[in-house]
Amino acid sequence: MNTIITIGRQYGSAGREIGYKVADKLGIKLYDREMLDRAAKESGLAEELFETHDEKPSSSFLYSLVMDTYSLGYSTAYSDMPINYKIFLAQYETIKKIASEGPCVLVGRCADYALEEFDNVLSVFIHADMDAKVKRISRLYDLTEGKAREQIHKTDKKRASYYNYYTNKKWGNAETYDACLDSSIFGIDGTADAILKLVETKESLKEVIL
Repeated sequence: MNTIITIGRQYGSAGREIGYKVADKLGIKLYDREMLDRAAKESGLAEELFETHDEKPSSSFLYSLVMDTYSLGYSTAYSDMPINYKIFLAQYETIKKIASEGPCVLVGRCADYALEEFDNVLSVFIHADMDAKVKRISRLYDLTEGKAREQIHKTDKKRASYYNYYTNKKWGNAETYDACLDSSIFGIDGTADAILKLVETKESLKEVIL
């Protein structure tokens, strides 16, 4: 098995949990926030900057210049860029390095875009019915349904803006991904199983082609 799985996800769709189940069943590593830690170490940019800019829309140029003073020890290759571009490029390069090391699951951070030239990638987008997402977020974070709904709209708007800004694709659109799955229909285990089946199919087709 040499397939790399990228997972885009709506907030509250259980995308990360599903990713962990897939990674566990395949015996491979999942990278979520670990991507940020590694990108910070390899680029020399401060970890706090990656936290601040994580899957958020592009900062204003002025804000980037102000934040630039906090990017300690970064590579000279990034020195003439606004901080948001430095952060994105550092993550972009790290994602490619991780993918070149072998099969894994990568959650969010435009991983499907970074790896669009890799032929062993399965890109999946996980979405869910709003009511199901509201119930999940309310339960996980002890929020009222109104607050949960507000949090979902806010987070997904940020993720969409971030993805659409840095890629030539549209976040959440079916044509952007190899597969889109509704976790509120298939359930967490069912969605994970569906991804495993897609990986199996992709692997078998590759063998036939070879």
